[in-house]
Amino acid sequence: MAEDEPTGPTVSRGAEAALRKVDWWGFPALLKERDAKSYRPKALDERLRRERTRTEARLLVDARRLGVRTPILYDIDLTRHRLILEELPGPTLRELLEDPQIPPDVLTGAVRSFGRALGRLHAGRIAHGDLTSSNVLFPDGPAGPPAFLDLSMGSRSPGIEELGIDLHLVEEDLKALHARADGLVRAFHLGYAEGNPAGEKDVRARAKAIRGRVRYA
Repeated sequence: MAEDEPTGPTVSRGAEAALRKVDWWGFPALLKERDAKSYRPKALDERLRRERTRTEARLLVDARRLGVRTPILYDIDLTRHRLILEELPGPTLRELLEDPQIPPDVLTGAVRSFGRALGRLHAGRIAHGDLTSSNVLFPDGPAGPPAFLDLSMGSRSPGIEELGIDLHLVEEDLKALHARADGLVRAFHLGYAEGNPAGEKDVRARAKAIRGRVRYA
């Protein structure tokens, strides 16, 4: 895609950024561009957008080095606060959870695989920061490994609180989206322990503490 070439149709628009379809040297790709926020001083807004763009790019690459799938980073433009990312196919975890046609054992396996990938991410000292079932994709279908999307709120060398928040968000999402939530949470924990055997007990304990604080807040 040339520097001044117009972008394609908008795929989604979140609180911080828009995703648009583009062609990247013949490959289907997504352009992610962080929106300016008029309520912030311009200098602060520029700095935050630039830092979050750089952070997301680094975490996408670092996660892949850990063996955790993410979209390939094709290009970065810090001046325009843009990333060009591989466009991955496949259903999100949320879509799998809401699809009554998915066999229970297949869904359980997908959730366990997701837990294993998150454990590997945490063991490699990366927190996702915004981990919902819509930010987890299965490019090869539910029997294949998951891919993590949108690490823009993530962090390198996170504290135990940040890891616990990731776990807590997943547990709450599973409970909200599926009638067999208890079994799926157990499968998720089994996978997480496989991916992060050294840190699993401490992170689960912190997630439990966070859940208690939220419940009685």
